[in-house]
Amino acid sequence: MTGQDMSAGQPGEANAFPGAATSESRIHGFAAFALLSLTAFGMLVALNAVFVFPLGRFQPIGNATIYYIIGVFLSAAFLTCPARQTDAGKVPFYDWVLVGLTLSSAGYLGMNSLTMIEQGWEFYAPALPSTAACILLVMVLEGVRRTGGWILFSTAALFGLYPIYADGMPGFLWGSSYSLIETVRLHALGTESITGIPMDVVTNLVIGFVAFGAVLTVTGGGSFFMRFSMALMGKRRGGPAKVAVLSSAIMGSLSGSVISNILTTGAITIPTMKRNGYPAHYAAAVESCASTGGTLMPPVMGAVAFIMASFLGVSYGTILIAALLPAILFYLTLLLQVDCFAARTGLSGLPDEKLPRLSETLREGWPYLLSLGILIWFLLGLRIERQAPYYAALIVIAVCLLDPKRDFGLKQLRDLVLEIGRSVSHLVAILAGIGLVVGGLSYTGVAGAFSRELLLLAGGSIPLMLIAGAITSFVLGMGMTVSACYIFLSILLAPALVQAGLNPLASHLFILYWGMLSYITPPVALAAITAANLAGASSIQTGLTSLRIGAVLFVLPFLFVLEPTLILQGETPDILFSACTAVLALVIVACVAENHLYGVGAMIWPVRILLLTAAGGLVLPVARADQVGAVLLLIGFGLAWATRGRPEIYVDQSRPETREL
Repeated sequence: MTGQDMSAGQPGEANAFPGAATSESRIHGFAAFALLSLTAFGMLVALNAVFVFPLGRFQPIGNATIYYIIGVFLSAAFLTCPARQTDAGKVPFYDWVLVGLTLSSAGYLGMNSLTMIEQGWEFYAPALPSTAACILLVMVLEGVRRTGGWILFSTAALFGLYPIYADGMPGFLWGSSYSLIETVRLHALGTESITGIPMDVVTNLVIGFVAFGAVLTVTGGGSFFMRFSMALMGKRRGGPAKVAVLSSAIMGSLSGSVISNILTTGAITIPTMKRNGYPAHYAAAVESCASTGGTLMPPVMGAVAFIMASFLGVSYGTILIAALLPAILFYLTLLLQVDCFAARTGLSGLPDEKLPRLSETLREGWPYLLSLGILIWFLLGLRIERQAPYYAALIVIAVCLLDPKRDFGLKQLRDLVLEIGRSVSHLVAILAGIGLVVGGLSYTGVAGAFSRELLLLAGGSIPLMLIAGAITSFVLGMGMTVSACYIFLSILLAPALVQAGLNPLASHLFILYWGMLSYITPPVALAAITAANLAGASSIQTGLTSLRIGAVLFVLPFLFVLEPTLILQGETPDILFSACTAVLALVIVACVAENHLYGVGAMIWPVRILLLTAAGGLVLPVARADQVGAVLLLIGFGLAWATRGRPEIYVDQSRPETREL
């Protein structure tokens, strides 16, 4: 979407990892022309997969389309992502060699995709297609190394080669064994690996949403949503932080990238928060949490949401609806926390003269809101997910071309194509590599055995399985993109959770949420580190503050996986009751976290602990727990009111250096 990998989960996700370093200076001259040409052809193939144009004799179908997409955009990844930092400013000759090898091998397999199926090349193929398969496999591994880093490369190689040594593994790790050339053929010529579900989803769905995000970025959509957020929230108490929360929620939902969201919105919101009186580490923590949650906010959640829909066999609209309430609950809690912090520390909003007028902002930015409305209507109303982003993007482009006040000419069109090329190339490189993991586990049969063994080890204990799943997702999220982490665990862990009796959709969302938490949790905390660099703050202090502010993200997955009404599945009265109790509980959590209870002010520690216990009781899916929580809540409010105004619990607000930060 906005120059990112929608992953991670997402577009742009790749940019967060070591091997994904890119340089604008690489793309100039002939390299820029090559990237423009590759992207234009790739978009034509993707559009043809959705709309089916009359292209004469060139009419790719089935796997042919996926091979062409891999060939074009994996080649683009070698142009946009250097093999080493010393090549950041140029495209060396060996990158052009890799481009040629990728195009020729993928192009050959694409042109012979029908023969491949008819003659069963997956199991036996002549010398030439076998050679092309070997070349493509090596190119995929190099692409995932450049865009996803060494950890993801090692994971793809380890599980990609698993069929070779699976018969020597112990216990449930034992699987069917294949020779090296058989393994290569399965991966490159089969339908469950490189060209499996992840790449099929990218080809038919995700590229359109990446293009839509790029259109918004290049035409000024990011600037509009920032002004829109400032007009709505800027004047209120702690306005700059609320602007950061709202703008990051909007942009994150469209870009699907945590790191790119911070680098775009954070570059504006973090300095504004600091000028308004927020400590540097707190401003950075707010931005990192808001950007992390943005990839969970509909209508566009990143590539991982589309992959999830394919794994579950449901429409993307189903995923969108299920993710809506948890995302709203998270951002509500975040807004309340920054509001309580502002109230406790006496921070005000921005003056009127520094804020855009809402009416003028809407008058200038109505095409972006219209395109979003049409996108949602197409997704939920008409249920034409594949075409929706293209129509929405077309509306924005048409308005920009027809309105003389908007600067959109050949230069902007060129920038748009380059932006799409960078974004999709990272996405394709990572997900083609992750296809090796899927293929290795599928062809050996280990995936099903692992799930059964996990179920047996847990002894049917759902809490134990959830805790084990949360820890596994978190650890894998440290070294993988969110998409890679989700795909890996959706094969190994999700089936065990479902077999234990948990809701399938909630189980998959549970994995997704926990896979993202490493973005704000030390020691990795990529989002916190990125925001801290922008703020000039301590990375460790920012990470710890992000951990406190984003604590609700640790709780939400357990809530909705145990109580599916929070993902809007169930009877309407039950959904309303769960939503209301969850909102009340999270309001309390925000007040306790920032030590400011509305109508009371600061609280003593026993009251904070009592209120936090009450919040837990309200949402715990146990008989009569909500009643106990309500009673504790009343007692807590009574004690808070009775002990209000105690001098020892207040911080001297007249001295900034004594503020509790």
